[in-house]
Formats: sequence, C-alpha cells, structure tokens
Amino acid sequence: MPILAWFSIPAEHTSLDRYLELKEAGFTHGFSHTTTADEVAAALDTAQRAGIKMIITCKELETDPEATVNRFKNHPALDGYFLRDEPDRTAFASLGEWARKIESVDKEHYCYLNLLPTYASLGALKTNSYREYVNLFIQEVNLPFVSFDHYPVIGDSTLRGDFYENLEIISDESRKAGKPFWAFALATAHDPYPIATLASLRLQVYSNLAYGAQGIQYFTYWTPVGTIWNFNHAPITETFQRSEVYDRVREVNKEIKALSPVFLGAKLLSVTHTGEIPAGTKQLASLPAPFEEVSASGRGVLVSELENGANHYLVIVNRDLKHSQQVTVRCTGAVSRVLKDGSSVPAARYTPTLAVDAGDALIYTWKK
Repeated sequence: MPILAWFSIPAEHTSLDRYLELKEAGFTHGFSHTTTADEVAAALDTAQRAGIKMIITCKELETDPEATVNRFKNHPALDGYFLRDEPDRTAFASLGEWARKIESVDKEHYCYLNLLPTYASLGALKTNSYREYVNLFIQEVNLPFVSFDHYPVIGDSTLRGDFYENLEIISDESRKAGKPFWAFALATAHDPYPIATLASLRLQVYSNLAYGAQGIQYFTYWTPVGTIWNFNHAPITETFQRSEVYDRVREVNKEIKALSPVFLGAKLLSVTHTGEIPAGTKQLASLPAPFEEVSASGRGVLVSELENGANHYLVIVNRDLKHSQQVTVRCTGAVSRVLKDGSSVPAARYTPTLAVDAGDALIYTWKK
C-alpha cells in the first residue's frame, strides 16, 4: 500500500539519516517541495539509498518537461511526477496537455495531482457541483488515479458533516472510470485543525480504506514554512525534531502495512452506515450471508464490504472521534476476525460484542 508523506524532506535537509527516519515512520513514498532539478536529483539519490520512492516536482518539470523527464525517468527511486495541488476546473485543459507531454517521454511513471474537497466553494471549483468537478477532472486531465484531500477533524475534534459524502462521490466516480483513488489523513495541526490523535488518524485512514482507497497520504510530514495557517505539531517540528504525532503516524502506518492484503487491490462491493446517517450516504439495510447483525451502542459505524481475491471482508469503523462504542457482530459459518498485525482468528473465539476505540476498526473475513 503506498503511504505518501507530503512535505517529506526539504531540499536543505536532504540526508540519508532524514530519509531513513521517514522510512522508520512507515512511509513508502516521499513528496518534497523541491525547486530545482538538481535538488530533485539529490533527493532521488538519497531516497534510493533509504528505500523510499519519490514523486518529484521542480520548476524545470513545467518549463521544460521533456528534457526534465528524460533526465529522471530511469532513476530507480522515481515513482511519479507532481503537477498541481487543488486546481480549479479552468486549469484542467492545460494540466492535461502538460501530462501528455510528460507521458510522451515516460509512459512508465504516473503524473499526479490532488483535487479540492467538497467544502471548497463552487466558486473555487469553477463548476456547478462537486461531482461535476471530479468527473471533468477524470475526463479532461485523465491521470491514472484520482487523489483528493478532505480534512474532516476540526475544532474540538468535531467531524465535518460532508466527509463521507466526499468519499461517496470520489469512490463512485473513480469506480465508474475504472481508476483507483488515493486519500489523505491530516497529520499537521493548523487553523482550524487540532493536533492529530490516534483516533483522528485512524478514523480518517480506516474510513478512506473502507471506501476503497488504494493509497494513503499525510499532510504533512515536515512542518511547512509560513505564518498564515499557523502550522504546528507536524511529525517533524519546526525545530526539526520529532513530535508525539510522529509516533502516532508510525503506529497507524504499521497497521496499514500489516492490513495491506485486505485493502490493496480490493474491490468495494457496498458501504453503508448505522446510527446517525452522514449526509450523502446510505443506511445499512442488509448484510452479506454470513452475518446476522451489525449494531453499535453509540453514534454509529461505517460498514463496508470488500472483495479481494478469494476473500470477502467486512470492515466496521467507529465514526465517533471521542468515544469507544460497543459493537455487536453476529455471524455464522467460517468467519474469521483479522487482527491489526494481519493475522486471522476464528470469529467465534471472540464475544459477539466488542469495544471499538474511537476511530478504530473491526475487520472480518470469509471465503467466497
């Protein structure tokens, strides 16, 4: 499972030690905001030594894309080319042209950009609806996968009301286009977003994966420079040291890696909700054959059915950021529970009702 760090290692801090530290936190991919091609070269060389793949950006990639791509396309650490963050609809045509120039030289590595969330205004999107914005991006820019950001945890750990609607639209439009999608978790506090907790990170990551995400991205790893947003408590702080969030991200990334056989390459069959039904989503009405009941004591859970190879999975996510919930799962037959280390245990060995921590997930599996 690709795990990407935005603002990974600034050019002036490029060193093997820093890239190994990035890998230790569980990241597989880095994206550094490098300015020049020479800075990209240094980042790629160092990332290769650490076993990290890179998505690259520099001014030369835009001013002279063919020559720049020719310079880097055979580098072992290269994974993709970054085009733009959060473009509006009016930029799609030129971004598509830029991508085609890159692809004319290198068909082995993807072009990548990241879309706006549903809470962006229609004026910012330059479309009549968010679904139209996503659909036009897929048609006009036509990149190998869709990426979007949505930072749902605000203020005193309040969840935005449109988070799951955003996932519904991205998942649906990506599926119809036959493209995977990548999604974000927010690791760096800034106005109006609080310091990341294990609960907030897990809720974002497991919700994204339950909707079928094929890559997880973090904004950010390193503290961005600037005063507008009051960036603080990134995994790597403004003093270039680790914060407590570094350890929280590392723990969640460890879980993602162990559970990659569940999520990577999975096909989403259905996703519904119990309790307080989020806007734009569906209420749980039926369950796959081995299951007789899924219920929760509190605010409600997300219930996702995935198919991956010969296995089916039921993923249940506690949508409450502040409280654990007693979740009851009743099933029959050869159903197993998938633990956080990726191992499986017969579900019958556990009581039907289990406490699920805030933002955390239960995973069950059975054969087709």
